[in-house]
Amino acid sequence: MLRPKVDGAAHLHRLTAGHPLGLFLLVSSAAGVVGNAGQANYAAANVFLDQLAHHRRALGLPGTSVSFGAWAGEGLAAEHADLERMARLGHRAITPEQGRELTELSLRRDASHLVAWSLDLPRLRSAAPTGALWRSLLPAPRSAQAGSHTLADRLARLPEPERAARVLALVREEAAHALGLRSAQSVRPDQPLRDLGMDSVTAVDLRNRISTRIGTKLPATLLFDHPTPTRLAEYLMAGALATTGRTSRKPVPVASPVLSSDEPVALVAMACRVPGGVSDPDGLWRLVAEGRDAVGPFPAGRWDVESLYDPDPDALGKSYAREGGFLDDIDSFDAGFFGITPKEAAAMDPQQRLLLETAWESLERAGIVPADLAGSTTGVYVGMFGSDYLSGTRLDQLDGYVGTGSALSVASGRLAYTLGLNGPALTVDTACSSSLVAVHLAAQALRAGECDLALAGGVTLMVTPQTFVEFSRLRGLSPTGRCRSFSDGADGAIWAEGAGMVVLKRLSDARRDDDRILAVLRGTAVNQDGRSQGLSAPNGPAQEQVIRRALEQSGLRPDDIDYVEAHGTGTTLGDPIEANALAEVFGATRTGERPLYLGSLKSNIGHAQAASGVIGLIKVVQSLHHESLPRTLHADTPSRHVDWTDSGLHLLRDEVAWPASAARVRRAGVSAFGISGTNAHVIVEEAVQAPMPEPVVELRAGQRLFVLSGRSEEGLRGQAAALARHLAEDTGAALPDLAHTLARHRTHFERRTAVLAEDRDELRSVLGEVATGRITLPPFREELTGKVAFVYSGHGGQWPGMGLDLMTQSEAFRAELTRIDEAVQRHVGWSVLNALRAPEEFAPWSGPSICSRRCSR
Repeated sequence: MLRPKVDGAAHLHRLTAGHPLGLFLLVSSAAGVVGNAGQANYAAANVFLDQLAHHRRALGLPGTSVSFGAWAGEGLAAEHADLERMARLGHRAITPEQGRELTELSLRRDASHLVAWSLDLPRLRSAAPTGALWRSLLPAPRSAQAGSHTLADRLARLPEPERAARVLALVREEAAHALGLRSAQSVRPDQPLRDLGMDSVTAVDLRNRISTRIGTKLPATLLFDHPTPTRLAEYLMAGALATTGRTSRKPVPVASPVLSSDEPVALVAMACRVPGGVSDPDGLWRLVAEGRDAVGPFPAGRWDVESLYDPDPDALGKSYAREGGFLDDIDSFDAGFFGITPKEAAAMDPQQRLLLETAWESLERAGIVPADLAGSTTGVYVGMFGSDYLSGTRLDQLDGYVGTGSALSVASGRLAYTLGLNGPALTVDTACSSSLVAVHLAAQALRAGECDLALAGGVTLMVTPQTFVEFSRLRGLSPTGRCRSFSDGADGAIWAEGAGMVVLKRLSDARRDDDRILAVLRGTAVNQDGRSQGLSAPNGPAQEQVIRRALEQSGLRPDDIDYVEAHGTGTTLGDPIEANALAEVFGATRTGERPLYLGSLKSNIGHAQAASGVIGLIKVVQSLHHESLPRTLHADTPSRHVDWTDSGLHLLRDEVAWPASAARVRRAGVSAFGISGTNAHVIVEEAVQAPMPEPVVELRAGQRLFVLSGRSEEGLRGQAAALARHLAEDTGAALPDLAHTLARHRTHFERRTAVLAEDRDELRSVLGEVATGRITLPPFREELTGKVAFVYSGHGGQWPGMGLDLMTQSEAFRAELTRIDEAVQRHVGWSVLNALRAPEEFAPWSGPSICSRRCSR
């Protein structure tokens, strides 16, 4: 950009110096006058042309440089510049006809340098920041009169809620201007401005606009530090527009609550995906309660099964096993729901997709609107390991997303980013103990006060068959395709997929918030095998130590535990080592009437690897809820390598009742041991549920309002279908509770509808019509954040008695109506409350009089 212009003009100047020229015209660019961010060399080249014209005039030679603005049509500006953004700032692109006229005008003026640009002065007046060069073309602003107030002064006189609303409105208005949107209503308060097209240039523009409006210099990183309108408004309210001095974004509590290092942790929600078509914890319970085997053939659509299988363990690149536990349809992912572009979604490891889905679902099961956690100290703890997802892919087609799509560290970071969480975010890879180690770390962080809520879980997907091929070489797979946990027929492990997520809180916090507590984690522990008989060989004494440590952390004795959800991979070496370690810890405290029950989910679904620990934990929580211990499959004859008679252990070959009792608290242990040598153990306790409070107001019979929403029309109809299925499966669901949850504990997305129904049958019928498209959805509304007003219509004769019932039931309505009454009395001299309460003779006017007054105002 620099040399062609400079050298060409200089050569022309020298070569024509001795010729009697009548015109020496230099076509320059206004970038040399106003600057050009990111192309300083281009601006400098044009400045040289402008100065060459001055130099020639000083030598008595002809010389005119015309600095043109951006050109419409073909040219550098059309290819590289953002002409739409420039137009919003008041800088119109020059058409060829205008350019010809401006050139003719320039030549009629005896000047060495002129700027030719088409300006929209009204837009320029509203858009150009203070100090911009173009401001010199506009009339001088009126000077502030004595006693006038700044924006901060005017805001300071407003009540806190109204002040916050005004600042947010200012931010949305300026953001709409900077982004060229139709109105401020196009900018959602909670939406990252990046999603609306904000880039580095428009970010600076918006910063300048807001700075001009509030009369305060703002940092260059403003929009990167505070990416949503709400967070930006909070920053301005706490800093530049603060009424009581500069404060932090959120006030620091005067005194932090005293935390106990051994406080139990409440498990308040969970979500999972498991082989066998299981999509939730209830489905997992049905699978184990019915004794179903979820292991099946390799997915033909994923791998070339015929060329992969070979019964010879020594065959290179082959697997002698051809069954496993696989999830259905792992390619289905609603990227738009999470604000992810199709290209980025294609580069994402499917494990990251599953984590997003199960995290969202678990939060909703906890009654938490995910968006409400933005800015909180919620922690994320994820157990997983690499899946070789992008192996064999043309990475050049996914430029820019490969690193974040495949990095393990990003898995937890993506969850925190998507939900706007500011607590710790860790991805843990300790092989098959990963997810239970993640639960342990989350519980520790809660007790230490590092977070107040935690998402903990794990995931494993096998997008390539490498795990089967590797363990075929090691002869660690079951040729019969089953994990025969603690069975005399155990012949190796079989691999499976799965994902699980739990929501954890400190027990005191969960009780304070009236959460439904599913179970309590009394203690957790993690340790390492150290030196054993091989890097990947299990270590019995280390397993014994980690269980004893968990008991110690729980303040419990071995005889307080009823059941252990074992690691139980079905190998001839690992299972006896684990059983003997359990016998060392629990055997001395057991009798034949009350043994330690032992089982393993791996007999149903296979070894879910990094996710196995948390899915085993979910199984135990469901066992507590259903008061039953399901049987372990494929274990008709217990392993001969375990002394079952004197061990105090009882392998669950049949279902055993596990009833709740006031005489004894039910507790279980969950174990997970990694090939890395890292062992984890968690002790789970049944939750003592607080009695449900009596309803303050008896709910009347009649129609109820059920609100539904989705990111798209398809998503909204899908929600209707899902709710209809839920009603069919759960006949005990109370409709008032359902309506309350939909209104208060679910995210309200852009596409919305509402259903009125009086009973279950009517609700299911209408939901079915919504799901199938027989009911037309309301049109999309761009603005979803406006205020709501309730208007009691009528000409005045209906006023007496209107709204009085609601006043007795709603304190908020009563307070607002009282405030309105005071305002009306100041302006018109009569009382709204009197008109509502008093007999007709005390009413201020007759009905027609009131009607005329209302219409005239």
